[in-house]
Amino acid sequence: PTENLSGKVVWITGASSGIGEHIAYQLASVGCKLVLSARRKEELERVKQTCLLSSRNKISDEDVLILPLDVVKFESHKAAVQKVLDHFHKIDILLNNAGKFQKSGWKDTELEIDREIFELNVLGPVSLTQAVLPHMTERNKGQLVVMSSLAGIMGAPFSRSYCSSKHALQSRRLPTLGLD
Repeated sequence: PTENLSGKVVWITGASSGIGEHIAYQLASVGCKLVLSARRKEELERVKQTCLLSSRNKISDEDVLILPLDVVKFESHKAAVQKVLDHFHKIDILLNNAGKFQKSGWKDTELEIDREIFELNVLGPVSLTQAVLPHMTERNKGQLVVMSSLAGIMGAPFSRSYCSSKHALQSRRLPTLGLD
């Protein structure tokens, strides 16, 4: 029931395109307050305008915060969390969606590519989640969403870097009611 999401503050990384962009439109249409993060501010502004239209007046301009963020700049995460809290005073849902796909074979993939994909697809969500968790545990509520892929469960040809990064995310899942 998406109606239960109305008024919730949802922070989406990777919100400037693809899955993150379209999730933002759906959440706006049910009245969620949004934090849109990605590296490209101009694209985030475009997504914000479409979110406002999609909401059919359920949200207003101040209900959508544009927060440019490069998730591999881990040192910026605590300050980003504070900006969200200064604006909305809470974070109900963190949707870690930023990611990258690389298609290449073992012989053709430089180690640097593996490192970049692992930092973006795994360490970025881990770091941002660690920055948000103190707020959620203090409130004793909040939801963490990490976009993964079937590729994290079973591999696919010519995508070892991507598959291994998504497998790492799968292995870090927190039990619904348990603690780490």
